[in-house]
Amino acid sequence: MSAILIKPSDRVFVLTGAGISAESGLPTFRDSDGLWAGYRIEDVCTPEAWERSPADVWAFYSARRAAGQKAQPNPAHTALAGLEKQLPGRFFLCTQNVDDLHERAGSVNLLHMHGELAKSRCERACGAEPVEDDRVYANLNEVGRCACGGRLRPHIVFFGEMPLGMDRIRREIRQSTLMLVVGTSGSVYPAANFVHWARFEGARTVYLGPEAPLNADAFTHVVEGKAGEVLPGLFHLEA
Repeated sequence: MSAILIKPSDRVFVLTGAGISAESGLPTFRDSDGLWAGYRIEDVCTPEAWERSPADVWAFYSARRAAGQKAQPNPAHTALAGLEKQLPGRFFLCTQNVDDLHERAGSVNLLHMHGELAKSRCERACGAEPVEDDRVYANLNEVGRCACGGRLRPHIVFFGEMPLGMDRIRREIRQSTLMLVVGTSGSVYPAANFVHWARFEGARTVYLGPEAPLNADAFTHVVEGKAGEVLPGLFHLEA
């Protein structure tokens, strides 16, 4: 298809999902067998799992940290970082991913709505800010505690918890005139609703991924293909 035009008046909102990181070798969060890298999601990514066995949760996320540290940004990450540089003040990136591949590619104005793998936070709602933490823990005894005494947990939004930054996300969508969604299936809410919110505000909406998402009918353009191959040449900026 021909390149999608970005006008000088456009404000761009980008949502990325697991598909963009999969092209860097990181597995998507749920395969067809209902497992996540060999684990049941219910055993490692719910508040109940944390209460039942923080050791199992930390074992899983330590393994994810190790894998994430070996992965490298791919051309799709780099293309988005480059697009941001060409649209100063008119570009916002929201990712469902917890890895730091967007940051390492050069993205700056972004929000991790499902948390960040390289941070930890107190298990209690004590008000302490998340802390930078990329350690790969061998056992639970190595995991530190907050000043309040609570154990540190991964700074990850577990299933059943509220995504982060929703007020800012809604504000950015209201201001956007073009939404790009990359590598997400349209099955995880509330992110699957973002395209509907953008359409309500009158924005053009573009999807890019290896196959059409479940909410494909909400997009004005659906582009099938690998993000690393298609994204670098997908847009044309009008002078």
